[in-house]
Amino acid sequence: MLVEELPRPLDPVRSIKLKLGILLVVPTAVGWAFFWSQIGWLPVRSTIGVLLIVLFVSQVLAHGMTRPLREMTASVRAMRAGDYSQRARATARDEVGELAGAFNRMAADLAAADRQRRELIANVSHELRTPITALQAVLENVVDGVTKADDPTMRTALAQTERLGRLVGELLDLSKVDAGVLRLNREEFEVRRLLSDVIAEAEVSAAAGKRGVRYALDVSPPDAVAVADRARLHQVVVNLLDNAARHGPADGRVDVLARSTADELVVEVVDEGPGIARADRERVFERFTRGERAADGGTGLGLDIARWVVDLHGGSIAVVDGPGCRIRVTLPHVLPPAVPLGPEPPDRLNLPAR
Repeated sequence: MLVEELPRPLDPVRSIKLKLGILLVVPTAVGWAFFWSQIGWLPVRSTIGVLLIVLFVSQVLAHGMTRPLREMTASVRAMRAGDYSQRARATARDEVGELAGAFNRMAADLAAADRQRRELIANVSHELRTPITALQAVLENVVDGVTKADDPTMRTALAQTERLGRLVGELLDLSKVDAGVLRLNREEFEVRRLLSDVIAEAEVSAAAGKRGVRYALDVSPPDAVAVADRARLHQVVVNLLDNAARHGPADGRVDVLARSTADELVVEVVDEGPGIARADRERVFERFTRGERAADGGTGLGLDIARWVVDLHGGSIAVVDGPGCRIRVTLPHVLPPAVPLGPEPPDRLNLPAR
């Protein structure tokens, strides 16, 4: 049943300070009128003086009470113009102070989101422009007759097309991450078989790229079993191996180590590269962050996607002390919840790392 809303007689008043003054003066005046009707006499000048003093004091005190509200209004107007730097002073301990604190946190979140949006647009534009420009140059040379459409030229065009498709695929995956529309399909599977399949794919890619990278696998115990989303974990290891192959030496070795305990599964990928400085170990998991080899075809999205998959499993991923670059993934042995995290995603994309 609908409850009729109580009247709001002070809504037309545009100043909250004036409302507070009215809130004090009107009840006082009503009380004065009541006593006048009962007693028949009250000191008029004293009563009017008291009302004026009450009104004045209420305005002085209300100024500090309403200042955060005015500051929040000014901040909202600045946000509409694109300025997220203004904040309200939140020193009061009442509801207005709590509102100002919550408003400041919201403003900080909006500023961070706006900054990330601008950075994402700039980075995506840059990453898309590079392969498109290279592909356009190759095709223009072929059309103008400067170069022939021979195998090396077509392989160059194909490489740029694959890089473009890889970036678009990773951006689509990230859009699903941000929208939270993916779920985990956890199952039991042998860790060795999964890692062997990923290494076989990595060896083919290394042979095609003529990098000569060698892979070594060590699983303890050999019959270790994991409870996870096999497809997503496959994606994580693919990204880590591709990252190790890109940033390690051309003829180096990449070790894939896995150990299973009663509580967790730990997978480590170790290369023979220079490693990652401690100051940069957290930053490498941010989007569009790449190592020194910026022209190696990586997009700077692989490790960010890997961290998202690991977080979705309730695990952790981090760069730990080497030799070389050592990235450790820890997944707990936890059975999946009965309620899925979202609708069924489309076919999995095997995305390379940065």
